[in-house]
Amino acid sequence: MKKPISDQIKRVLIITYYFPPYPCIGAIRPRGLAKYLPEYGWEPVILAPALPGKPESYFKVIQTPPYKDIIAFWKEKVGLNPTQGFQEQIGIKKKNSLITKITKLIRSILIYPELEKYWYPLAVSIGHDLLNKEKFDVLLSSSSPITCHLIAKKLKEIHKIPWIADLRDLWTQEPYYYLHHPYPWGPIRRLFERHLEVKTLSAADALVTVSEPWAEMLRLLHRGKPVFTIPNGYDPEEVASAPLTKEFTITYTGRLYEGTRDPTPLLRAIAELIYERKLDRRLIKVRFYGISDDEYYWLGKEVKCLGLEDIVSLNPPVPRNIALEKQRESQVLLLLIWNNPKEVGVYTGKVFEYLAAQRPILAIGGPKSVITDLLKETNAGIHVLNYDELKHTLIQFYDEYKTYGQVIYRGQMDRISKYSHREMARKFAAVLDFVIKR
Repeated sequence: MKKPISDQIKRVLIITYYFPPYPCIGAIRPRGLAKYLPEYGWEPVILAPALPGKPESYFKVIQTPPYKDIIAFWKEKVGLNPTQGFQEQIGIKKKNSLITKITKLIRSILIYPELEKYWYPLAVSIGHDLLNKEKFDVLLSSSSPITCHLIAKKLKEIHKIPWIADLRDLWTQEPYYYLHHPYPWGPIRRLFERHLEVKTLSAADALVTVSEPWAEMLRLLHRGKPVFTIPNGYDPEEVASAPLTKEFTITYTGRLYEGTRDPTPLLRAIAELIYERKLDRRLIKVRFYGISDDEYYWLGKEVKCLGLEDIVSLNPPVPRNIALEKQRESQVLLLLIWNNPKEVGVYTGKVFEYLAAQRPILAIGGPKSVITDLLKETNAGIHVLNYDELKHTLIQFYDEYKTYGQVIYRGQMDRISKYSHREMARKFAAVLDFVIKR
C-alpha cells in the first residue's frame, strides 16, 4: 500500500459484520475501504464479530467473542436439536400449515429486527472500551446487517463522536422487503421497522449508499440529512488477464434464481442460433460456477430440453481465486439482472469483479438501470433489454471471435478506474472530512 497523501493521520472506527476472510460479497466493500483509506490520510480500525479465519496482517481488526444463537438457545430449552430445523423435528411437512405460520411469527418476534441483534451488546461493550482507550475522529457503520447502525448510534451517544451510516443495501426501502418478511405480518413489521430506521439514522451525521436512485429514496425518507452516493468497486490490484479459451466461452460465476436471475433466455437464444446455423455448436461453451443442488435440478432440465448438454457445464461453487481466473480467461462474461422494476438502483457486486477481469460483459434481464449506464459509460459491455437484441449481440460477439480468434475487449480503463476501491476510498475520505469539519 502507498503512503498517505495527507500528512495528518485521522482515525475511523469501521463497524461491519462482514470482513475477510468471511466468504461474503458484503465483505468486499469494507475491505476496500480498509485497504485504501490510508492513502487519503485515514487510519481504519475494524470492529467485527468473530471471523472464520485470520484477517490479512496489514488490517487492524478487533473481533468480539462469538455470541449465542437465540434460535438454537430456545430449541435447546424445549428439548430439540439446536442444529436441525424446528418443523423437521416436530414432523410438520406442509409449508403453509397453521403451525408453520405461528412458528414463523414467533421466530420473527424473537429476532426482530434481525438475528444479528444479539451481537449488539458485545460490540457496544468492546467498542466502548476501545473508544475510551484510543482516539477516533469518526465512526462508520456499514450495513447490512442493520445492527451495525444500532451499535454505532449507541457509541455516538456515549462518546459524542461523528457518525456516518453506509447502507450497501437499503433498510425498509429494500426492494425485496416483503419477500423476506411476507404477509400477514410484513406490513405491520415494516411499520415498526420504519420507525426504528428513522429514529436510528436521525442520529447519523451523514448517510452513504451505492447508487443515485437509492440516494434519492433515502433523501425522501430522511429529509435534511446529507446523503452521498459512493458505488461499490473492484480492487485495482486484482485487475489481471489470462490466456483466453480457444472456444467461444461464456462464463457466469455466482448464484441463480429461477424466473428472476435466470439464464434461460440466453440458452434458448443459443439453441435457436445453432438451429439457424449462425453458431457452430462445436465452438461454443457456456460455463456456470456456483450452482447449488436446487439450481442444478431446474437449470439442468432446461439444458436437456434444449439439447445443450454438450455445450453447457453446471459446476458447484469454487474458491474466489478460481472464479476470478475463470472470468479472466473467458471470451464473454454473463451478468444476470433480477427481473424486477425496482432494480433500477441496484449495482450487483458481480459487475465490479467483471470490470477487473477486463472481458466483455453481456448483461441480460431486468429493466434499464444503473448497470445499463455503467456498461455504456465504461464501454465494458452491453445490457440487452429484449430477446431480439440478445440474439443480435450473440451473433456480433461470435462473428468477432471467428474473425480475430477472440471477442475484442473495448473497456476504457480511464472510466473504469472511477469504480476502483481506491476511488471509492477517496470519496469516503471526502465524506469523513466533511463530517468532522461540520
